[in-house]
Amino acid sequence: MVATPKKIVISGYYGFRNSGDEAVLQSILIALQKQSQALGISIEPIVLSIDPEWTSATYGVKSVHRMKLGEVRQAIYESSGLISGGGSLLQDVTGSKSIPYYLGIIKLAQWMGRPTFIYAQGIGPVNRKLFHPLIKSVFRKCTYISVRDEQSRELLQSMGLEKKNVEVVPDPVMGLSLPEDADDAAQSSESADSLPVIGISVRYWEQDRKELDVLAQGLIKANREVPLHLRFLPFHAPSDNEDSRYVMEKLKGSITEYGGQVSICEDAIHPQHMLREVGQCDVLIGMRLHSLIYAAGRRVPLIGISYDPKIDHFLDRIQCHPVGATNTLDAEQVAAEIVHLLGTAEDWRTEREIVISTLIQEAGAPARQIVEYFHHKG
Repeated sequence: MVATPKKIVISGYYGFRNSGDEAVLQSILIALQKQSQALGISIEPIVLSIDPEWTSATYGVKSVHRMKLGEVRQAIYESSGLISGGGSLLQDVTGSKSIPYYLGIIKLAQWMGRPTFIYAQGIGPVNRKLFHPLIKSVFRKCTYISVRDEQSRELLQSMGLEKKNVEVVPDPVMGLSLPEDADDAAQSSESADSLPVIGISVRYWEQDRKELDVLAQGLIKANREVPLHLRFLPFHAPSDNEDSRYVMEKLKGSITEYGGQVSICEDAIHPQHMLREVGQCDVLIGMRLHSLIYAAGRRVPLIGISYDPKIDHFLDRIQCHPVGATNTLDAEQVAAEIVHLLGTAEDWRTEREIVISTLIQEAGAPARQIVEYFHHKG
């Protein structure tokens, strides 16, 4: 007799075509499938998405609209539990609505008596102190809590949660891999490009776009020393596409004049497509956190530009430092770091292999905990 699948609702920033958050979802789905197969139980994910049709078509899972309360309530009611995560869900930098929404979903599941699991979230910044007791009261009733860095655990501790109840794990995307048939395709296109490929993931942050102007100057300087293929990789459409084109406009003529070339990848919506793109780079320059995580996972030497503590936290875990922050970026430093990494790529990989492979190994820990919980429950 085949056991009835355990339905698990997954809440996060899904369906918005943000490559980083889509990668989080893909990673969670893969990890749950792997762990459930290992323990011989069946899990049926139901994803809360802003675009359920797209999410279902992309990942082959059931999906309901995240803003239609009736559908969300029904999905949770029919489920065995709820996963909240990963990503930066509980922060109030991008607005004050995010925290009440995600806490509300968790609270709804708890009211219905469903176990709730926090999956490798990045907590904070939480500047509005009124949110602190709300987060504490909801999290205290969670069955399992994991966060993606020590700073998130410290923030939860400052709100009154016990350290021993919060596990620090890598970002789930560290565990994302390419389909097995994709590596050969990546290798062949890699060898077809004679110029070193510099992947570039930018986002608008400073009001005057100063960081994008400085980055453009740094790319021009590096290209004068070594002709480069500058490959722009927008992680969040359409905003990153606009920012990429803003930098490309600044590069006009200056790159081809010195034997380089510029291109943009605008069709990599699926996480594994973007992961493949990143894997074909010789060096990656990233503002988006998940561009840096992709690069680390594919062992691509990386240059992080800091605009948020989460960038610094991740770089610290893989023994790297940001080349600068968005408000202090220096074109000479950017150029020097590109040229340096191109010349020392193997050393960069060797020095970090143990720490990176450990993070990849540990990325599946939350899925293992969740699946084991349902396995024991029977």
